[in-house]
Amino acid sequence: MTDHPLILAGQYGSPYTLKMRAVLRYRQIPFRWVLRESKWDDLPPPPVRIIPVIVYPNADGSHGEVTVDSSPQIMRLESEFSGRSAVPSDPALAFIDALIEDYGDEWVTKMMYHYRWAYDADINKAGHLLPLSSDLQMNSDTAQATYDFITERQIGRRALVGSTPENQPIVEGSYERLLDILLAVYSSHDFVLGDRPGRGDFGLFGQLSQLVKWDPTSMAVAATRAAKVINWVDRMDDLSWLPVEGDDGWVTLETLPAGTRLLLEEIGRTYAPFMVANAEALMSGADEVVCDIDGATYRQGPFKYQGKCYQWLREGYAALSDDDRVRVDAVLAGTGCEVLFV
Repeated sequence: MTDHPLILAGQYGSPYTLKMRAVLRYRQIPFRWVLRESKWDDLPPPPVRIIPVIVYPNADGSHGEVTVDSSPQIMRLESEFSGRSAVPSDPALAFIDALIEDYGDEWVTKMMYHYRWAYDADINKAGHLLPLSSDLQMNSDTAQATYDFITERQIGRRALVGSTPENQPIVEGSYERLLDILLAVYSSHDFVLGDRPGRGDFGLFGQLSQLVKWDPTSMAVAATRAAKVINWVDRMDDLSWLPVEGDDGWVTLETLPAGTRLLLEEIGRTYAPFMVANAEALMSGADEVVCDIDGATYRQGPFKYQGKCYQWLREGYAALSDDDRVRVDAVLAGTGCEVLFV
């Protein structure tokens, strides 16, 4: 590494951007924040046009390698920066942590997208605020045109990510249960795997930073149902202050908190059947994902990236030692998550 800071480029309304900003802050890794597509953004093009972007500096401080995709970004930081790790040293516990992160990234994101683009107050707020990250001097005509473009595009994509009238009870019920489960987690610990944050916490935080702090409808649900979750999101945004010693702070796999076990059951109830059905639809060439979630029929179009996530999880499971796989199986038994690894 060089003496020059990393660059993190993204936007305030992006859950994955705030996820990676929180990781960098917690790990006390120096970085420079850049608003993507603003006048300060002089970065090379990323391999895929998504955010957040992390740029690694060359030795002379010029822009070097450009990376995207928050989960690989976290793991690369783990390999290049020591101390204050977000990954447990126990491979079996780390696997459970990765499963929770993927649930946040690939299922809780459906809740976030749904609330933002299904309700008028949320659409209005997002349509007006999101463009301003790139240009605070935007005139009213450009702002209106940008509002029209963003809202039309995002509302048009709702069905692709599962935000439909038919799926609404499933998605919103899942959000309400997640809030209740996190209250159970916080009754004994500050984070899902103990007293320090892991990948799973950051995955949940990214989506919840929008759900409980940004989008009006889901914010109102959290305000009346789960004040502790709102406070937790405030804390997660900057954990640079949190004392961390070596590998201390994690629970063991065999002593997972009761609330975390409830979270795994929720993952098995919602995310697991969807991921399996999505993979099957991609494999068969079907034009629709259909599965049972919590006694109701869930439908959406197949999603290729989530098929990759499913495969990566299965590869991670297969890479565990025989003993660690037995330990993971014992934790997942009866949660519904078992279907991911059959």
